This record gives sequence, C-alpha cells and structure tokens, in this order.
Amino acid sequence: MTATSVERVNGTPLPAEPRFEYDPVAHAEAEAIRTRAAAEAEAARIKAEGEKALALEQAEQLRLVNDKQRMANETAALRLERTRAVEQTKIAEERAKQEEIDRARDDARRKAEEQQQAEQAKVNEVTQADDRWRRYALTFYVVCAIVALPVQVAAFWSPRAPWLIAAPLMLEGGAWVVLKGAAAAVASHRPHWHYRLIAWLLAAIAASINLWHGINAFDPATAIGTAFASIAGPGVWDLHEHGRIRKRDGVLTRRERKAQRKAEQAEAARTAAEEQRRAAEKKAADAAVAKAREELAAARAEHFPKVWEHALKIAAALGETTVTETVWKRAHRDIEGADPAESAEIIRLRNTAEARVEAARQNRPVNTLSKTTNAQRASQVPGAKKPRVYNPPARRGVRTKGDVKYAPAARRQASITAKTAAEKKD
Repeated sequence: MTATSVERVNGTPLPAEPRFEYDPVAHAEAEAIRTRAAAEAEAARIKAEGEKALALEQAEQLRLVNDKQRMANETAALRLERTRAVEQTKIAEERAKQEEIDRARDDARRKAEEQQQAEQAKVNEVTQADDRWRRYALTFYVVCAIVALPVQVAAFWSPRAPWLIAAPLMLEGGAWVVLKGAAAAVASHRPHWHYRLIAWLLAAIAASINLWHGINAFDPATAIGTAFASIAGPGVWDLHEHGRIRKRDGVLTRRERKAQRKAEQAEAARTAAEEQRRAAEKKAADAAVAKAREELAAARAEHFPKVWEHALKIAAALGETTVTETVWKRAHRDIEGADPAESAEIIRLRNTAEARVEAARQNRPVNTLSKTTNAQRASQVPGAKKPRVYNPPARRGVRTKGDVKYAPAARRQASITAKTAAEKKD
C-alpha cells in the first residue's frame, strides 16, 4: 500500500492526500489517552461539582446553624422576657398582697384603736357619772344635815346642860362615820350589812327627834321636813354605796335578770326539745333494729330450719335470750360444717359454675362436664358407667378371667365390696 495515490479529474491530476497505515497499538494508546483525559475531565468535573455541592452544603449548614442560633437567641430572649414578665407579675402580686396585708393591718389597728377609744370613752363616761353621782350624794347628805341639825340642836339645848348640844352632832356624825365604815368594809370585801343597819338606826333616831321636837316647838311642816332630811341624807348616800357594791359584785340589774331568765327558759325549752327529738330518734331506731332482728330471725327460721332449731338450743344452753351472731355462727358450723353463707351444696354449685366458665373459656362443650368431673352427680348415686379395665391376652402360666371358680356367697360379697368401693370413689 503506497503512501499516496493520484486521482484525476477530467484528465487533470489532483493533489495527492497523505495516507497512513492503521496501527492498532497507536490507536489503543490514543483511545487510552482519550479515555484517561475524559476520565480526568469527568473526575475534575465531579470533583468540582462535589466541591461546589460541599460548598453549598456548608453554606446551607452555616445558614441552618445561623438560623438555629438566631432562633435560639430569639427563644432565649423571649424566655428571658417571659421570665422577667412572670417575675414582675409575681413582684406586683406580692406588692399587692403586702399592700392588702398592710391595709388590713391598718384597718384592724384603726378599728382596735376606735374600739379602745370607744371603750375608754365609755369607761370615762361611767367614771365621770359615778364621780358626779358621788359628789351629788355627798352634797345632798351635807345639805340634809344642815337642814336637820338646827331642830335637833334646839331639842337638846338647855341652859342647865349646854354640853347636850353635841348630841345632834353625835347622831348625824355617827351616821356618817358608820357609813364610811361600811364603805371601807366594801372596799376590803368584808361584811358591811351591820354598818349600814347602824347608820339607818342613827338616822331613824335623828328623824324621830326632829319629828317630835318640830311638832312641839314649831309646826308640822318643819317637823316633817327636818325628819325627812335626817332620813334622806344617809339614805341617798347608802343608795350610792349600794350601787357601788352591786357593781363590784357584778349583780345584774332587773332588766338583765329578766333577759337572763328569758334566755335560760329558751335554752331549757331548746334542750328539752332536743332531748325529745333524740329520744324519738332513739325509739324509732330501736324499733327499726327490733323489727330488722325479728325479720332476720324469721328468715333464718324459714330458710335454715335445722340450723335455727339447733341455734335456739345453743342459746338456751348459754342463757341467751336471743340468737346472737356468735350463737348462729356456731350452730351453722355444727349443722353445715362451715361458716354462714357456706355449705356443701353451695360449694358444689360454685365448683360447677366455675367448671362451666372454664369450659366456655376453653371452647369445650358444656355437656362433657359430667364425663370429666361428675359435677351433677350426688355422692350417694353410683356412676353411670363402670371404669374400663384393661385385660391383656392370656399367656401361658398366667391366670385369666374364669380360671378360678368362686362360691355364690363369695361372688356376692365381692360384688358388694366392689360396689361400695366404686361409690366411695365417686
């Protein structure tokens, strides 16, 4: 194969093109170079895309981190603001509570002060009234003494015995002294009635003298007036002392005594009504208990006649008037062999019901219960089927059924024994 060939067009030769021979090794190397270059380019492209994707991912992660940080900062700021608001609310509530407490304390103190001032004012008023009453009584006593003394002096005056003029002073002054002794006895919590009796006796003597001498020497008006003065002065003062004594001893006034008696009567009536109500309730409760006891006894006698009859015997033996719960429990155990609400029949019924429930849970027929547990068969009724007995085949040297002949009496006894054993087993 030549490197060039000549082609002609219309007889004119064309320029010859270079021709190369096909070299597989060079072609393979070129292909390998092109493949490697393409792979490198692809790898570079992939690497660039990976770097770009990584940069984008890092940028996205940075953005997410920034967003999370921003959200965390905002959340922290909101939480701080909320905490601050809550604390401020608590502080405001505490301040309001403290202000309310202070206000209540101030109101209580003001009310206490007002009440104390009112009580003090009342005490001052009472003290002032007592002082005025004491001054008025003393002034009245002095005035009455001044009015009564002249007639008494005139009654005792005698030129031959001028010293008798001291007798009126002794009578009036003695009454005053004795009344002061009564006041001292009252203050020291001693008996004072005899002081007051002597004072009234002296006042009565002075009044008698004024009345007698006034009628004889003057006129009835003077006699009555001076006699009244002799009685009124010590009487008013004794009235003052009497009030002071009653106040000291806490004696109630007539209105207070009347109110107290009324309150006591109301309380007595209420107490009597309460006692009557309680008695009626107790009577009704006792009647209800007795009726319930009778109904219970009748029900027990009707449903458990044997147990009730035995319980009556036990109660009579123990000296009980009624069948108590202890007696009934003992009688039930003696007859039924179990505590009340339990018996062989009840236990058997419970076992049967439990077996039915168990069969329902295991999805078994209920009629198989009699085949397995004999729940419905009484203890005295023999079984419907005899137990299966395995009879192995006869072997040489081994006895089989019918080998031994028994007498009729022995066979009957063996039958009775087997039947008894089967009944016990059932």
